[in-house]
Amino acid sequence: MKIGILGGGQLGRMLIQEALKYDDEFYTLDPASDAPCHNISYFTQGNFNDYETVLNFGKDKDVVTIEIEHVNADALAELENQGIKVVPNSKIIKTIQQKILQKQFYAEHDIPSPEFEVMDGSSDEIKMPLPFVQKMNTGGYDGKGVQVIRTNEDMKNLWIQDSVIEKLVDIDKELSVIVARNENGETKTFPVTEMVADPKLNLLDFNICPVFLTEEIEAQINSITEKFLNAIHSPGLFAIELFLDKEGKVWVNETAPRLHNSGHQSQEGNANSQFEQMYRVVKNLPLADTDAIIYSGMLNLVGAEGFSGKVIYEGMEDVLRLPETYVHLYGKTETKQGRKMGHINVLAESREELMEKLVMVKEMVRVISE
Repeated sequence: MKIGILGGGQLGRMLIQEALKYDDEFYTLDPASDAPCHNISYFTQGNFNDYETVLNFGKDKDVVTIEIEHVNADALAELENQGIKVVPNSKIIKTIQQKILQKQFYAEHDIPSPEFEVMDGSSDEIKMPLPFVQKMNTGGYDGKGVQVIRTNEDMKNLWIQDSVIEKLVDIDKELSVIVARNENGETKTFPVTEMVADPKLNLLDFNICPVFLTEEIEAQINSITEKFLNAIHSPGLFAIELFLDKEGKVWVNETAPRLHNSGHQSQEGNANSQFEQMYRVVKNLPLADTDAIIYSGMLNLVGAEGFSGKVIYEGMEDVLRLPETYVHLYGKTETKQGRKMGHINVLAESREELMEKLVMVKEMVRVISE
């Protein structure tokens, strides 16, 4: 099959790397000439937000998918009208890429998500009491387009634009669950992972699997995934980001209609990875076994503060000497502060051992520049 991917970043790169063991052709579209997929696919440099560019890219493909949600969903809808398969479908992409529609989707389908109101960008009048979270309606990801407003003094930083204003949750843990559905209606769910964020960069720092959860919390997550899969009416792989509050209640933060950073440890820690699963979803094949086979974790390799330029991975040789430690670089030659350049997966026999190894590896390696 001729499989087109909107976006040529690291998620597309790892999907293609996994799928090269099968017999398909991969085509990618990305605005950056040196995108991570540029040298492992049939690459087109172009804007995946432009209607005509997406239409022309997709018209001769058997299936078109995404590795970033900020794409032209109207062009994808037209491709569907022309008989091109789009995974996930254009309707759910359009719903998820707009935070307002996404929140309304949760409310409509009785999926628990924090209380919210819509700010239309014409006024700064807000009924939600402090503190609250402001999420821009479109364009935000990796901590961008999201801010916490805690005090009256913070109100001067409010963005006067279309946004979701959301009640601030008293978070105990941030969790993620990745679910998949193929065209035949078969579904599979990966074990829940815990996400530990870097408070300075607001980026995922560690990812840990499995997570110790009570039966009651597991039941809440199972209910959320079941309601979500019943509501989407689309094949796809979806990462549902969750908040567990300090009273034991689970809330949906947001959903990504694509491969996700919180599933990277599945490359070595699960019977099959999220990338294998995504390939099977796109091809409408039987879904893969997702069981966790050992304790696994991931840490992001991000550009260190104060460095910009040709990348150097300081300490990498020492990391490569470690057992059950797996390096995944994204083919990005230029680093800058906070830029995701790769990740490292670690396996262990216990959660305690896993955390020790993750902290040790994080201290060993630094992403700097010449």
